[in-house]
Amino acid sequence: MDTVRAHQEWLIEMEAESRSKQTRFINGISAKLRRPMVTEPPRHPYRGAPDFWNAYEWGEQERIERFTSNFKSVGGHVERLASMSDVQRFIADKAKELGAKYVIRQNQPELDDLDLEGAIPEARISVWNSDPEQYWKARAAEADFGVVMADYAAAYTGSITVLSSKDKGRSVSLLPTVLMAIIPVERLVTRLGEIMVHFDEGGRESLPAGIHFISGPSRSADIENDLTIGVHGPGVVYALIVG
Repeated sequence: MDTVRAHQEWLIEMEAESRSKQTRFINGISAKLRRPMVTEPPRHPYRGAPDFWNAYEWGEQERIERFTSNFKSVGGHVERLASMSDVQRFIADKAKELGAKYVIRQNQPELDDLDLEGAIPEARISVWNSDPEQYWKARAAEADFGVVMADYAAAYTGSITVLSSKDKGRSVSLLPTVLMAIIPVERLVTRLGEIMVHFDEGGRESLPAGIHFISGPSRSADIENDLTIGVHGPGVVYALIVG
């Protein structure tokens, strides 16, 4: 018992000494700056974005143009398509052009209607989480193409937002060599804040399993700034704006 008490007293003594050193260090900086040490946290009279930014909005055509410019500036590709039939033809043509043999897609009704099985008969098409016996992360890592429906996209940042769930595995957008992200034009907004507000409104209980922001192909740089594309994700990303 005496040993425990002695140990507790030693810990209290060490903490007091540490705090004393911290105070002396901060006081030294304050003296050099010729102003007293701040002892209270600064006031934050405003929360969130200012009113002028919340009201900032582009028209549909400008949103498309700005998103396209921003997404292409980091190495992404953008296609403007009129209908889901055009999306089907575009993905099928790219699959043939790039020799894709294996395609994985999210398990969503909009993607069921694409009928990729009929459009790309030479490729094997897998639907995420459709077979409980499969190890789906491994299947996604093997895929040449991943096909997802974007939940949102922000023109100002050139970002696609993809939410994950049991039918919308994050691996579909993170692991294949090429990503095809379909963006219905009505889901393309001006600011990222317009997307984030949905998560605040839904509350913690409604948050998805994952929220992923995609701003072009995977980019990695080492300490010498040697840039490599596609190390930790798809090296080629197509944003297909449709509608």
